[in-house]
Amino acid sequence: MGRSQQTFNKLEKDKKKKKKREEKLAKKEEQKKNKVKGDLENMMAYVDEFGNITSTPPDPDKPKKKVKLEDIQISVSKQEDLEDQKRQGRVDYYNPEKKFGFIIEKGSRERYFFHISDVDENYDIKEKDFVAFDLQDTPRGRSCVDIVKSPKD
Repeated sequence: MGRSQQTFNKLEKDKKKKKKREEKLAKKEEQKKNKVKGDLENMMAYVDEFGNITSTPPDPDKPKKKVKLEDIQISVSKQEDLEDQKRQGRVDYYNPEKKFGFIIEKGSRERYFFHISDVDENYDIKEKDFVAFDLQDTPRGRSCVDIVKSPKD
């Protein structure tokens, strides 16, 4: 006698597929019943005079302010202005034998390399010291220069 080609696993998989299909159809029917009509008015968004998105249309009777073209100022701060300020940070790692370490900048959390030759000779640097420094581009990336100790923030 020949054996049946249907195994227990095949029957179980077919049952699961059928059950999933029925659940999907039931979910689809429920969504059709509970569907909120999505007319165009409910989907509209408006922008007020300050550029904020609102759900209410603008009032056409409200007088609008006249802006002169000369009054509009568009500018970007110069990179040089940002470079003038000393950056603040904390010594994250320092190896006194090899005379190098890393500083984590306060705010941006960027990690920069430094060498002991870039530290002011009046200061003794240790790990977790707060420092002020400038950045300089090097062939290997940015590194700290003109490092001085700063009071804890």
